[in-house]
Amino acid sequence: MTAERVAEARSADDEVRHSGYAPELKRTLGAYQTFAISFAFISVAVGIFATYGAVLQTAGPVGIWLWVLAALGQTLVALVVAQFAARIALSGSAYQWASRLANPKIGWWFGWLTFWFLTIGVVAMDNALASQALMPLFGMTPDENAARLITLGLLLVQTVLVFASTRLLGVVSSGAVGLEIAVLAVLVIGLGTAAATGSGTVGNLVSRGITADAPGYFAMGGGLMAGMIMGITTLVGFDSAANLAEEAKDPFRTVPFAIVASVVVSAVLGLVFVIILTIAITDISQVSNSASPVATIIDDQLGPVMQRILLAGIGFAMFSAGMVMLASCSRLAFAMARDARFPAHTVIRRVNRHTRTPIAATVLVLVVGAILMVALPGAALLQLIIGSTILPALIYGSITVLYLSVRKRLGRKAGAFSLGRFELPVAVAALVWVFFALLTLVSPRAALVPDLIVTGLILVGGLYFIQMFIFNRDVLDAEPGDPDEF
Repeated sequence: MTAERVAEARSADDEVRHSGYAPELKRTLGAYQTFAISFAFISVAVGIFATYGAVLQTAGPVGIWLWVLAALGQTLVALVVAQFAARIALSGSAYQWASRLANPKIGWWFGWLTFWFLTIGVVAMDNALASQALMPLFGMTPDENAARLITLGLLLVQTVLVFASTRLLGVVSSGAVGLEIAVLAVLVIGLGTAAATGSGTVGNLVSRGITADAPGYFAMGGGLMAGMIMGITTLVGFDSAANLAEEAKDPFRTVPFAIVASVVVSAVLGLVFVIILTIAITDISQVSNSASPVATIIDDQLGPVMQRILLAGIGFAMFSAGMVMLASCSRLAFAMARDARFPAHTVIRRVNRHTRTPIAATVLVLVVGAILMVALPGAALLQLIIGSTILPALIYGSITVLYLSVRKRLGRKAGAFSLGRFELPVAVAALVWVFFALLTLVSPRAALVPDLIVTGLILVGGLYFIQMFIFNRDVLDAEPGDPDEF
């Protein structure tokens, strides 16, 4: 066993300088705010709100127990990601880790895939907020065009808030965490009390519901396997705190903690919520075929007034999640542009001297999101959003492979997070899990179009990569700063 290389203690800004950059971004995020950013991105109430119906329709109520498997798997991945975050605290997270520990060419692909995952994620979250929360909350008739206009308005507001102040982002995220936990507590207590008084059924927890006679239920790509969608697509984005590492205080401690803690807390809260939610179902067929099963259950058990109050709370959590995604994406674009590896990099890399935020990079996410909303018809936008669920699994799998490849020569910071002797078994187990998660996402027949969309994004990235390789190859040859820093 080789001795672990422990780096001397230095300030976070000194680490940025040794990496070849000027510390332009302002460090305003404390430990709780850093945690709040990752927790708000995951937004467990929002994820369950959006995917619970898919579980009922594919695996039935019993499919909620797949949440436990997904939670364990994603926690393993988070532990691997935290190992990197404890060593390299730079904006761009996985892009920086791969660029500096493998080579810039590999790192560029990490950045490209992550950029599209985050950009599409902002659009998906805001569109869901518009159509599934705000419009029902204000009694508006379902209308795709109206939802798109509201989505554009939400994107604009979030953009202004994100480039105005990183501290403001932390405040909104922190408030969203408190509110989301409060909403979950009210739902668990309220639905649990209602179910305990005779209007709930514990037997729902082992029922296949409307999928009882579905053919191929246990087959590869079948209904049971498809029920994994809730856990796999909800418990992602925990690495968002790492994308804002240059704006966090004491990032070598706070960012790894935020990554792991956000997954663990979300997993526990989510499990309790889906159990109570499932017991509270009074008519499985009706709820399974509802456009919004969670809202239907709340309405049945707690009434329309409470439904609207809780819907408002979930709406705020969705707004915060979209805001965090936008900020995380803008920091990634800024990090890649700072290394001249992003389109229009001379503009995208600029940091406003007053707000100390990358305004152009933030506006870029708004522009791309607006183009997606305007250019893609309903079905195409939906397929793009579904396709984006494959991207985090690809990214996390690549991060795990990277860690297994470089771990023996990877030093650590004194006092920072470390798995010690457990790092190898955890990383191997995480890789096995990610392979299974990818298989789950790409194997259903309905995944063909999303699979092609992801392939298309990779091909487009390939064209830009070739252009850089031919006309600006030097930017892909070496990283700025001390090559032996990590």
